[in-house]
Amino acid sequence: MLVALALQAGAAGGDWPQILGPTRNGVAVGDERLADRWPAGGPRQAWKRDVGAGVAGVAVAGDRVFLFHRVGEREVLEALDAATGDTVWSDGHATSFVPQVGGSDGPLCTPVVHEGRVIVFGAQGMLACVEAASGRRVWQRATHREFDANEGYFGAGAAPLVVAGRVIVNVGGRKGDAGIAAFDLATGETLWTATREGASYSAPVAVAIGGAERVVMVTRLSCLLLDPATGDVCWSFPFGQRGPTVNAASPVVVGDGRLLVTAAYGIGSVCGSFDATAFTPAWQGTESLASQYATPVLVGDAVYAIDGRDDVPPADLVCLDPATGRVRWREAGFGYGTLLVADGKLLVAKTDGELVLVRPDATRLDVLARARPFADAPRGGPLRALPALAGGRLYLRNDRTLVALDVSR
Repeated sequence: MLVALALQAGAAGGDWPQILGPTRNGVAVGDERLADRWPAGGPRQAWKRDVGAGVAGVAVAGDRVFLFHRVGEREVLEALDAATGDTVWSDGHATSFVPQVGGSDGPLCTPVVHEGRVIVFGAQGMLACVEAASGRRVWQRATHREFDANEGYFGAGAAPLVVAGRVIVNVGGRKGDAGIAAFDLATGETLWTATREGASYSAPVAVAIGGAERVVMVTRLSCLLLDPATGDVCWSFPFGQRGPTVNAASPVVVGDGRLLVTAAYGIGSVCGSFDATAFTPAWQGTESLASQYATPVLVGDAVYAIDGRDDVPPADLVCLDPATGRVRWREAGFGYGTLLVADGKLLVAKTDGELVLVRPDATRLDVLARARPFADAPRGGPLRALPALAGGRLYLRNDRTLVALDVSR
C-alpha cells in the first residue's frame, strides 16, 4: 500500500487549463514530477486518437481534456476522458475558413477553462462559452462579423484571457474602436471595447500591480498594459512592424516588475521594468533573441528560448541573462519548438516531432533524454500545436493525431 501511495504521489500534478499552463508562462504547478530519463522507445503512450485540422493545443482540467479542432466544415470542441481519450461530449459551429498563407484551416487558439466553463475562439472569430461538465452552449459571439475584423494571415490566433469575470480578446475590430474587447463571462455581453489595435497571434497575460489586476498584451503593432475592468490603456510602446510579419510569442514577466517581449522578422526583443504607469526598456535588439512564435520561459535567473524562425531555419536554443540580454550559451541549429518547465526541468516539443528533456544549466546544454513520439505517423505534419502537461502526462498533437504520454516519475 505504501508503494502504491508513493507512486500516486510521484505522478501527481495540477491542471493545464489554458495556453502555456496555469499562469500562462509555460510553467507547470509545483507538484508535477518528471522522470529523469525515458525508455529507449520514449515515454510510454497512455493513449492516442485521431484529430481534425488545427494547431490549437489542448487544455486539461480535472479528468477532462478539451480538444478544439476542425472536422469537415465545423469547428468542434470535444471533452475527452483524460484516462482513455474517449469523447465525453462535443459541441461545434460551422466554419468556412481558408488561410491566406498556407498552414492549417483549423482553429489556432487553445481552449480556456475557467470556473466550470470552456471558452473557445475560432479561426473566423467565433467566440463561444460552453459548460465544461455538460457541453451545453451558454453563449457565442461572431466577433469578426460584429466588429468588422479581418481574419489575418492564418485566422484568429490570440487566445482569450479570462480575468475579473471578463473574457478579454484582441479582436482587431475596426468598428467602434474594438481592437480589444471584453465580454461578460456569464452572459457574453460586451462590457467594453477599446483601441484601434490590430489583432496579433500573441496570448495576453494577467499581472498584479499593487494588488490590482492588469493585462499585458502584445497586439499587431504594440505592447500595452490595460485595466480589465474598464479597458483603459495604462501605457503602451510600439512593437512589431507592418508588412508580412506577426507578433505571436506571449509577453513574459521575468522577475519582479520586468517584462520581456520577442518577435522575429527583424523585430527582436525588448526587456525592461514596468509598473502601473510606465514601461522603461533596459535592453533591446535582435542580437540575443528574436523568436517567431515560441514563448521564452524563466527558470531561476535564466531565460531559455528559441532564437529564430520555424519556416526559415536555422533556429537556436539559447540561455540568456534577462537583466542584460547577454547570451550565456547557444546551441546552434537546435531547431524550432515550444518550451515547458516542470520539476526543475525543460520539456522541448520541437516542430520536427522530436521531444527533448533538458536539465536547465546556465553554463551549457544538458540533455537528459530524446524521443520521437510521432515516428510511427510521419504524415501527421509538423508539431506546431502547443503541448499541455497535467497529472504526469504530456499531451501532444499534430494535424492528425493526439497522444498522451506518461512523462512522470
